[in-house]
Amino acid sequence: MPEVHAASMTALVEEHLAKARAADAGRSAHTTYGGQEHRLRQTLIALAAGHRLGEHDSPGEATLQVLRGSVRLHAGAETWDGAEGDLLVIPAERHDLEAVADAAVLLTVVTGTRPPA
Repeated sequence: MPEVHAASMTALVEEHLAKARAADAGRSAHTTYGGQEHRLRQTLIALAAGHRLGEHDSPGEATLQVLRGSVRLHAGAETWDGAEGDLLVIPAERHDLEAVADAAVLLTVVTGTRPPA
């Protein structure tokens, strides 16, 4: 039977928003689940207001759940706003993410690697 891990997302959001506010880059991240041995990866990303994750390639099939604050996702000429409780599907193209207000999001990505048999 697989080992079960539990984490308080509320505590992680508070911790990483504090780190993001103190960081020069205005961000902090923590992988809550996954890694090299998993196809599913979830990462908490905290961004201080006015900061962004610069434009980058799509990680593959992915969603972004806004846990706190508000964000704006840009891809080409398209823009999507997300507020606390919203779920955004990340487009399969280059994009960036900006924090309209202090924000924490949960990035969920399915990678192409297969779990060990």
